[in-house]
Formats: sequence, C-alpha cells, structure tokens
Amino acid sequence: MIRIKELGFDHIRLPIDEVQFWDEQGNRLDEAWQLLTNALEWCCKYNLRVIVDLHTLRSHNFVLQEGQKNALYEDPAELQKLIEMWNQLSAQMKRFPVDMVAYEFMNEPVADDPEQWNQVVEKVHAALRKLEPDRKLVIGSNRWQSVGTFKDLRIPKDDKNIILSFHYYNPMFVTHYRASWTDVGRFTGTVTYPGQLISNQDYEQASEQVQKIIHENEGLTQWNRDRIRNDMADAIKLAKDLGLQLFCGEWGAYQRTPRDLAYAWMKDMISIFDECNIAWTVWCYDADFGFWDQRTHDYKDKPMYEILTSGKALK
Repeated sequence: MIRIKELGFDHIRLPIDEVQFWDEQGNRLDEAWQLLTNALEWCCKYNLRVIVDLHTLRSHNFVLQEGQKNALYEDPAELQKLIEMWNQLSAQMKRFPVDMVAYEFMNEPVADDPEQWNQVVEKVHAALRKLEPDRKLVIGSNRWQSVGTFKDLRIPKDDKNIILSFHYYNPMFVTHYRASWTDVGRFTGTVTYPGQLISNQDYEQASEQVQKIIHENEGLTQWNRDRIRNDMADAIKLAKDLGLQLFCGEWGAYQRTPRDLAYAWMKDMISIFDECNIAWTVWCYDADFGFWDQRTHDYKDKPMYEILTSGKALK
C-alpha cells in the first residue's frame, strides 16, 4: 500500500472471490476476512481509497463455456445468497469511512437479457441501502461492463452515491495481442495503431478461421482516439446527465503487445479520461498486464508507469 501511494496513485480496486471468503456450505473462511480487514486498515492509514470488488461468484462467472448458464440469473436462491454475502461484507466493512471505501457488488455481469442484470442491481442496491445509505456503490453495465450496454442499464433513482462503471479493452487486437486465452490471440501478424489494425495483405494470407476472427473483432477498420471516444459517448453522456461519477474499472494492454502499440493506445486512453473526467483503475499493477514486478521490487515497464501517471487529477 505504501509503495502504490508513493508511486502516485490515489486509489485501488481490490478484487475478492466468493471461494476465498466462504466455503461451499457458506461458512466464513476467517483468514481471508482478516486479510481484507488488514488491507482496508492499511489503505485508510496511508490515505489510499479502495473499491472492494466481488469479482467472481460460484453462481456467476464472466468467462462461460459454450452451453453454460449463470445460475445467478436463473435461481432466486442464488440472488438471495449474493445479498447475504453483502450483508456479511457490510457488517465487516461499514466501520470504514464512506469517503475511503466503496463497494462494487459484482464484476462483469454476463446476462442474456439485460433485465436479468437490472433485477440483480435493483435488489442488491436496495439491500445495501438499508444497511449503508451513504456508501459509494459501483455499478457496471451488462456484458462484461461494456460501454455498448449502458442504454439498457436501469440505474436506481435519486441516489447520488452511485459510481457508474465500464471496462474497456478495445481494440482487442492491440490489448490482447497473442493472448492465448482469446480468439484474437490467434492472429500473430502485424497490428497497427492508430490506423487500420490489420492490413488487407495480412488478412488475405490468414487462414479462413483467423479471417473470421478478424472480421468479428473489426480488425480491418480504422481505430484511433476519436473512435474510442465515440465508443464511450453513451456512458459519458449518461453519467453527465445523472450527475454521477464515471469510472473505467479495467483497461490495459497484455505484456506481449508490442510496446509502441501499447503506449500509443494508453496515451489516447489517458487523454480521454482527462478530457471527460473519468476515474480509472488499470488492469493491473503487476502480472501480465502490469508495470511493476513484485519479485524484484522494481519497474517491469517504466514507460507504461510514466504514461499512467501523466494524467491529471479529477476535477
């Protein structure tokens, strides 16, 4: 926490998973709860604000295999279980100042019908408001917190303590270059940013399967700052109209992305955040999207860090 603060950051997003905090019978796993409390105490001590993000549930995974369903949207008992988790989390965390600790009650919803996610938002929001009327609650849009689904998000009325959240990794051919767990990672040729991501020549030389992936992910189209800014327009307008803070909770570029591409894209992202007063947390601090190496206690990618800290503070 001290290092993150000294590096110039003013808040973190802290992911936690159900399997870390409760066993399959719903019993609390005490060690995780103590670690969470320690982390929040350290954050408050060093004036580092924190968003506690319930990242994955047993009943909801944002990476589904074909044919799988998220039980959260199918079984009312699972929704009630999510509410009970937050009842317990609130009981543990409500002593922390509301201007230091916020709650994100679920990460990257993936509902077939946007109304399914709206129902979850309505019920979890109502339950938490009975417990903590003034706590900041981070609410994301459906389909992996996409900017394209904000038009379908029903936001609880008359609540100024809501932060609207989206995640942004477009264009995927830049941010997930050669990432083995994604379809776009199968393309291993040259990518250009800004400009047309993949040349017509490279497209014609690709296999039929890769050509399909290129089409599906808009690899033959022009990408630049204006394109990204236009992507975010609905979310920016909604937050402004409602007088709510907008927050990009995840964005970043995989370590195998050529650095000139990663840096050009990240500079554009930072400039948009500055222009539109968008708060953000990058994915992530270390590991395969990060700039820091916790093993060596030194920069893994100092130019990335310099880009991240080049932006201005929120208005």
